[in-house]
Amino acid sequence: MIVWVNGAFGSGKTTLVDELQRRRPAALVYDPEQIGYVLRDIVEVPTGNFQDLRLWRRQVISMAVGLLEEYERPILVPMTLVDPQYVAEMFGALEEAEVAVHHFFLKVPSEALARRIDARTVAPNDPERDEAARQWCKAQIEQCVAAVDTLPTDTIFLDGERPCRELADEVLSRVTVSR
Repeated sequence: MIVWVNGAFGSGKTTLVDELQRRRPAALVYDPEQIGYVLRDIVEVPTGNFQDLRLWRRQVISMAVGLLEEYERPILVPMTLVDPQYVAEMFGALEEAEVAVHHFFLKVPSEALARRIDARTVAPNDPERDEAARQWCKAQIEQCVAAVDTLPTDTIFLDGERPCRELADEVLSRVTVSR
């Protein structure tokens, strides 16, 4: 089983997944961004978004299925995935592999997302890279907020401005994640 925590950059996906993993230590945390970073070191990403690489999408699914097969433990995935075509492709592939996916989306107003992104530090020793990362994340806000209307009908929307412990309570009340 996969618990996919989706939402815009700055919505609190990683914080929520960390809280879920703290409460359910047997669950594995799998961040597909890591695959993107590896691919970006190997090949050019013409659009600047590694999700546009078909290989990234294939590898994310392959790794998720492999982790489930090899370790037979729930997987917690903090990953923004809002392009309707990519959502359908990836969740469809997981369904074909008979993987149960519980999809949550953290809804946060645009202004709050921008404030959260501005408060983050990605590369503390590289101010230019840090600012570039913040600007890229902020440029994605509109698409991420608009995605709410295009996500699968079984997506569970959560108010991302609620305290993390409450969000974790709600997620755990909706799915069974092994201890």
